Amino acid sequence: MQTQITTFYDQLLIVNAPMEAQLYPLILLAIAVVILLSLHPKTNSYRKYDQFESGGSMKDSTHSEYIPALRFNWLTPFYDLIVGTTTREGVFKKSLIAQAAIQAKHNVLDLACGTGTLAIWAKQHQPLANITGVDGDLAVLSLSRKKAKKNGVHLQFDHAMSYSLPYADATFDRVLSSLFFHHLTWQNKQRTARELFRILKPGAELHIADWGSPTNTLMRGLFLFVQLLDGFKTTQDNVEGKLVTLFRDSGFANVTQRKTFSTIYGTMTLYSATKHG
Repeated sequence: MQTQITTFYDQLLIVNAPMEAQLYPLILLAIAVVILLSLHPKTNSYRKYDQFESGGSMKDSTHSEYIPALRFNWLTPFYDLIVGTTTREGVFKKSLIAQAAIQAKHNVLDLACGTGTLAIWAKQHQPLANITGVDGDLAVLSLSRKKAKKNGVHLQFDHAMSYSLPYADATFDRVLSSLFFHHLTWQNKQRTARELFRILKPGAELHIADWGSPTNTLMRGLFLFVQLLDGFKTTQDNVEGKLVTLFRDSGFANVTQRKTFSTIYGTMTLYSATKHG
């Protein structure tokens, strides 16, 4: 069923009608999903992590609030269905993997890996690469491990926060991440970007897929649904196109906005950056 919906969705966006006309039939779906989410009680929606294990004990003295992938813990089991049918996941994630040009024996990190879809597809694309997924949500990591096993791929999954990663300096050849940075405050975006710079090898690359500056008025209006769900404070940086500035200020070179995709929730954007040696 999910495959049928995704195929219909992708075909709808390929026809030669104006983008606005293509998206109108799907806007009702976006509205329905957001209304459903907003009606659910928000009690216990957040979980605070001040200490966690990932190969050793790490403490986050800021007591930062952790926001689950779809804001509410009760939605975690439905993450794949919702993301797969509303964000053109198959298109933009596979494009991100192709953009990253992962080579054999590369050490690759999928930051905020969620249920593991990107990590699994990356491993299937380049079986000789060493792929690691990391996420701060133990429940979603359980799903990712089960999914990897079901797909017959060997992956390592670690539990950690994005701005306090349990990896040595200059460990990875590539870092990938999708639909994550818009969940972070500007301070934690900065902390995370600096942490990624630390763990990448000289000459290694960062590849990000996340919401970007709207390409037109319709895309801006549709992105309000994401902001209502995930919060205006954290998502406004994406609307204003600040991710390029974020990575440049964190030491990265060749920071580029590579490609955009129109979705029923706004403009999905692919970015790339390099850590010069």
